Amino acid sequence: MRKLPPLTELRAFEAAARHLSFKLAAAELGVTPTAISHQLKLLERHCGQTLFRRRPRPLALTQAGQQLFPVVREGFETFAEALNKMRSGGASGRLGLTATNAFTARWLVPRLPHWREIYPRLKLDIIGTDAVIDLDSGDVDLAIRYARKPPKAVASVELFRDEFYAVASPKIVGDLKRPLQLAELGQLPLIEAEWPAADPDAPRWQRWQRVAGRRHRTASDMTLVPSMSFREELHAIEAAIAGQGVAICSTILVQSELASGALVPVSHVKLPGYGFYIAHRADHPKMDLIKAFINWARQAGER
Repeated sequence: MRKLPPLTELRAFEAAARHLSFKLAAAELGVTPTAISHQLKLLERHCGQTLFRRRPRPLALTQAGQQLFPVVREGFETFAEALNKMRSGGASGRLGLTATNAFTARWLVPRLPHWREIYPRLKLDIIGTDAVIDLDSGDVDLAIRYARKPPKAVASVELFRDEFYAVASPKIVGDLKRPLQLAELGQLPLIEAEWPAADPDAPRWQRWQRVAGRRHRTASDMTLVPSMSFREELHAIEAAIAGQGVAICSTILVQSELASGALVPVSHVKLPGYGFYIAHRADHPKMDLIKAFINWARQAGER
């Protein structure tokens, strides 16, 4: 085992080197300046080097002291961090986040038990809304933005991207052995969710039909008029799961239903999706907590 000087000597050195004052170090540690001086002499004897230049004033570190100080300081900071985590059971505090209603309900909420298992003392304040909340307002610490490109004016990390497939419940398509033809699909109720009018590439049925026509190299004069249209994407997904029609759904938001067979793709045609970005202020004071959430979300996305 390596022979190290007593912890009291290292504590006295770290405090004295940080303050460059025996008096202030003594006040911090609750001892006398004489005790600090004695501990430092013992440490210098152990090191075989003079660590402080005591004359002329003010107090200063020697070259040996300058080499030792950052090592000892980092060691105490590491000890303190490890002990704090042990006492708190991990990261602690409060983190406010916002995400779309669909992402909150379909992806985030089912994974929250795993979050609480890893970070039992880190509370999440979640706002599910399709409105864009200004991160400079201070109402939330981070946002999960759904966009083609990284959001501007904020720091961001892309978690994953989705794709869109036409999917339906076996309740209306049965045990599907092959993809449906366009004419067959046109005989089923079609479900659509509203998308911003400014996005011409949104996963609407009209765009799906154009892509399907190019893929199959056939022109179809069928008119795809959705039987149901929902303002909330979440409601369109629930209608599809209930067997009320065929919907164009995000592979991220119906991941569990695709895995269980509650929803099945009715065509090989797919539409490109969007990125899920975790956005935050670059200078946010809670960066340690934000990084903890980013790391967790990346791992949760692979589960």
